[in-house]
Amino acid sequence: MDDVADAPGALLVARLTEAHQTLACAESLTAGLVAATVADTPGASAVLVGGVVAYAAEVKTALLDVPADLVARVGTVDPAVAALMAEGVRRRLGSTWGVSTTGVAGPGPSEGKPAGTVHVAVSGPSGTVTRALELKGTRAEIRAATVEAVLRLAAQESGATRQTPAPPGEARGTVGLSDHLDGGSAPDRTTPAT
Repeated sequence: MDDVADAPGALLVARLTEAHQTLACAESLTAGLVAATVADTPGASAVLVGGVVAYAAEVKTALLDVPADLVARVGTVDPAVAALMAEGVRRRLGSTWGVSTTGVAGPGPSEGKPAGTVHVAVSGPSGTVTRALELKGTRAEIRAATVEAVLRLAAQESGATRQTPAPPGEARGTVGLSDHLDGGSAPDRTTPAT
């Protein structure tokens, strides 16, 4: 990118600062890279509340309230797990927005899924969205592409709040189709349950 202000982390910080909103990160395969990327932007302290590096399944269940029976059933690389991680960090840290990453960085498969299988989620006032990614490259490239994807999704969602604020932790339903990083289609939508 030619302009640092166009970087997804900088764009997200600008949007959240303008709206007086905050961000929390729940990260598995990125292990803190999302929060670090946001923190690289001057003024990030106005929006970045904190984060949880939830590399192990036990941390996802204990700190982010992802049900252990769900993890036992589907594993940790799943859109429902990503959604619950984003909602859990948002609720636990009291932020306006929660983002999450979970997936397989490689070099080999994990949980029967190939390297590059990634799910990201963004939870905010208008609900929770997930995006499924099928990434190629080295471990570092997969992790970097994941950071880029979740920050772009968060910037997109934070600029398009569609409903009145919902309290963190409100029950959510699940909707959606898979999306690919380069596919350009809309993210999966998880909206407040009725």
